[in-house]
Amino acid sequence: MSWGFSTDPIFQAKLDWIERFVREEVEPLDHICDFSPYDVHNARRNAIVKPLQAKVREQQLWACHLEPDHGGQGYGQLKLALMNEILGRSAFGPTVFGIQAPDTGNGEILAKFGTEAQKAKYLQPLLDNDIVSCFSMTEPRGGSDPTQFTCKAELVGDEWVINGEKWFSSHAHVASFLITMAVTDPDAARHNRLSAFIVPADTPGLEIVKNMPHGNSAWPSHAYLRYTDVRVPRDHLLGERGGGFTVAQTRLGGGRIHHAMRTLAQCKKALDMMCERALSRFTQGGLLSEKQLVQEKIGDSWMEIEQFRLLLLQTAWKIDEYNDYKKVLRDIAAVKVLMPKVMHDVASRALQIHGSLGLTPDMPFIDQVMDSYHTGLADGPTEIHKLTVAKLTLREHKGTDDLFPTGYIPYQREAALKKYADWVEQDIAA
Repeated sequence: MSWGFSTDPIFQAKLDWIERFVREEVEPLDHICDFSPYDVHNARRNAIVKPLQAKVREQQLWACHLEPDHGGQGYGQLKLALMNEILGRSAFGPTVFGIQAPDTGNGEILAKFGTEAQKAKYLQPLLDNDIVSCFSMTEPRGGSDPTQFTCKAELVGDEWVINGEKWFSSHAHVASFLITMAVTDPDAARHNRLSAFIVPADTPGLEIVKNMPHGNSAWPSHAYLRYTDVRVPRDHLLGERGGGFTVAQTRLGGGRIHHAMRTLAQCKKALDMMCERALSRFTQGGLLSEKQLVQEKIGDSWMEIEQFRLLLLQTAWKIDEYNDYKKVLRDIAAVKVLMPKVMHDVASRALQIHGSLGLTPDMPFIDQVMDSYHTGLADGPTEIHKLTVAKLTLREHKGTDDLFPTGYIPYQREAALKKYADWVEQDIAA
């Protein structure tokens, strides 16, 4: 058995390099770039991002979510979590290191379910960040519930014909291809109705109805899509027909952990700003840091961040240890539930301590509070994950047919008297 809370010195040295590199060279991009980190067609973006990516490659830290045979380091989820805890400080961080969503998850799907031809055409350019991709699953009516999807794909000759609408399809406006979930077997069991398809972005009939920014973002990150007789070759099916739910789950487990660690980075950033403000602002006869209610906000924030971080790292460790996402479903769901609350509460406290300045675009707190709501909706709403935690917890327990609970003290006393009857009798005799 092995258990510990330290990072091995060799990898810690890598984390130290990442910390310096992100703070000094990557975070500044957030304040001067008027383009999306995903826009690989933007020459100005490539001129500044590509050299930074080259430095990451030199450090052998590129695309670390991948196994070595795909050009990665095979670090596993725990090391990736520790990396994302730093990269999440910057919107450009994940892209500079080649581990940006949804490309990481889509790459995992292609690596596991793609044919050799599909991998050659889409996977390697995706891993090199020469192209980006889109995951097109949720729908205007069905939301993220796959059992309610209506976008359908019908096999006509040697082509799949897709019709329907998709909602909040990330980075569709710059993607070279989409991984699309569509109903192929409407009468099948609830989780066997969907199939996954590769849809090239230039396929006729694929329309971006509307591009939508996220919160106050300067660029559109999500799209409302309409599929009208979109035809893709028969071999663009990913995995088995009716296996779309399984395909989707392949990308969500690790993706949720990475997302949570990047969110944690923002929480820690807000706490740093909160502490600096409290130690700098003088009011009502003393520093803010001397006010008990301010101290309470800082203390609560630190404790919530540390609890959340430990759950995250333990969950990442379990994923590596078990190599089976099914065994870690409850942990991943719990992470997903806690993420928006910790983010919201810490960012809100930081905003409050900064006063009216915290309400302005000159500080990041409004965006962080808004993003807390995004984290509560992305990859399935918080409420669904709470149900998952409860259901999986209940499976470990059983009820009783007795009149009173098994914890009923008279029952327990009676059992104790039976177990230690000889000792009780000797004690009485004495």
